[in-house]
Amino acid sequence: MNVTYSKLDNVNGEITVTLEEKDYAPKVEKQLKEISKHRPEPGFRPGHTPIGLLRKKYGQAVKYDVVNREVGEAVYDYIKENDLKVLGNPLPDATNKIDFDAADFTFKFKVGVAPEIDCHVDKDLHVPFYEIEVSDEMVEKENEQFRTRFGKQVSGETVEPNALVKGVLTELDENGQPKAEGVVVENGILAPSYFKDKDQTALFEGKKVGETVVFNPAATCEGNATELSSMLNVDKEDAENHKGDFSMEIKDIIVVEPAELNQEYFDSLFGQDKVHNEEEYRAALKDMIANALKNDSFYRFTIDAKEAVTKAVGEVELPVEILCDYLVQQNENLNSDNVNEAFAGMRSSLEWDLIADAIARKFDVKVEEADLINLAKVSVQQQFAQYGMTNVPAEHLEKYAAEMLKDEKVRGRMAQQALEFKVFSAIRDNVTLDNKTVSVADFQALFAPAQAEAEA
Repeated sequence: MNVTYSKLDNVNGEITVTLEEKDYAPKVEKQLKEISKHRPEPGFRPGHTPIGLLRKKYGQAVKYDVVNREVGEAVYDYIKENDLKVLGNPLPDATNKIDFDAADFTFKFKVGVAPEIDCHVDKDLHVPFYEIEVSDEMVEKENEQFRTRFGKQVSGETVEPNALVKGVLTELDENGQPKAEGVVVENGILAPSYFKDKDQTALFEGKKVGETVVFNPAATCEGNATELSSMLNVDKEDAENHKGDFSMEIKDIIVVEPAELNQEYFDSLFGQDKVHNEEEYRAALKDMIANALKNDSFYRFTIDAKEAVTKAVGEVELPVEILCDYLVQQNENLNSDNVNEAFAGMRSSLEWDLIADAIARKFDVKVEEADLINLAKVSVQQQFAQYGMTNVPAEHLEKYAAEMLKDEKVRGRMAQQALEFKVFSAIRDNVTLDNKTVSVADFQALFAPAQAEAEA
């Protein structure tokens, strides 16, 4: 067997496979003998059918299967062994046919290959990098949120934002009087700040224990039967019958008393003995916010870097015919009439994949096991943070990260994320960064054009 490759142009090549009778004949004979064992012919015991009879009856079909298999394996082995960067699937030449009277065969396959790309990632390429300024207002907001999260519930005198209100709920008639045989909830609990109708929320603001508020429970939840039945302690099916006004005699008001700025609070938030006073506390909060904003800055950088690199590279030459043929093979909804439109929609994404691959090769970017573990630990840490657990021990993070990576789908997704991060990190480290410090508002404004385009 002889396999050769010839370059047709920058993105197309041709693989030629020449198969001689000696390459496939022994395998045809072997398969015929296997047939004899499992498909006995009348008058012959299994495995004893004359080879001539088998060749006459099954010879052409077996020869066709063996030759096709040998040629297919030869093509893919050649691609693998010679590290051809093939795009799509090899496209058989229209002249490829099996002449059953012939002993030797020649088959040709057109293949699309990835183009050589100069990614232009060097110091001549300028990319903006935005650092977000941490304001005093941001630090104060973070302070309030954390102290509330670590605070404790106590009885309050007036209804404040986020307060829980306890009392007796009484259904009223059209005259504003207690409704005969109406619903009465002796131990009602409401969270006015969560009402969907803010006019209903406003009815409770500033109220004190002992006062009575008239409100409409149905309006607080947009008439949602599940929420209404829970609030009024009635069956879901019966909630529809109780959409009028109710009164609430306030018996108790529960508010959150912010955590005190003491060592116990500092240790809970930042770890043992990391922060010792209010000055260090506010500095640590500022660092925490700054570190979180680094992710936002890097995300914006990926957008600007991709745009800058793509513009520098220009349009990437692609084997369009072969890729369109591949798309039709892979998607039953595509055909010769609509495949070009589908390809145009995915072209920019494919071009970027090829550019990113060129960057990875230029800077020897590889995903190691440590990259996957670190990414999984960050994911676990973010999940814990959602529940206010900001100081999870390292051994716990390691354990949960290892469990997460046992799932092959999760592992594959993490590997792709790690590769993307390392590619953009390589861009950041090798281009010229035009550093700019901006406010949160100015940073958010950078995304306005894309958002407007998406909404148009």
